[in-house]
Amino acid sequence: MDAESARDARDTTRDRSWGRVLLQVAILVTAFLAMVAFSVVLAKVTLTPSPASRDLVTSNLHPGRSLRQYAEDYTFLAACKQAGGNLVLGMPFGVLLPILVPRRLRMIRMVLLTVLVIVVVELVQGALVAGRAFDIDDVILNTAGALLGYLLLGRRLSHRYHVLAEAPARKAAPDRPRRPEPAPAPAKRRSAKAATPWARARQGMRDGFTRIRVRKG
Repeated sequence: MDAESARDARDTTRDRSWGRVLLQVAILVTAFLAMVAFSVVLAKVTLTPSPASRDLVTSNLHPGRSLRQYAEDYTFLAACKQAGGNLVLGMPFGVLLPILVPRRLRMIRMVLLTVLVIVVVELVQGALVAGRAFDIDDVILNTAGALLGYLLLGRRLSHRYHVLAEAPARKAAPDRPRRPEPAPAPAKRRSAKAATPWARARQGMRDGFTRIRVRKG
């Protein structure tokens, strides 16, 4: 019966470990596919030529200049659309990248990867795409959106995934027959003779003679 229980416990542990591995693979594949889909959207949004804006856009290497332009030259809705669009465009980085990178320093890794990807995209669209230009404020807004996405959702999702990935599979040890515990040693019973008043008196007399002999010696 014990061997059968141990076999069932091992089978259950094996099934759980396989289920954990399959769940990890499913999460990774889903995050990877979502990242690919987001990359396609990002490329379509940022690398699509805009010939009508060729004479209007200029490169911006001074942080804050485009943001001031949004506040001064754009309407409120247009400024919110421009700045908010860049924030939303960076959020998927903060949600998906923490799952794909190691757990240690995942926020720093996510920020560095986001900055790297956005800088590359801005350089490519500024150099190769008509009507597009490199803008450092877009990098700042996209990175801020990535941090916002990480704080709102990415931190919790990545924490749960990495805890699941790092949790050791608990192996159920087979139940071993326990050894019978030794019975407690019986307490020594005092003899009825030692418990009588006469015996106690004789013992007291012996102790007294012993003390006297010790003093005389």
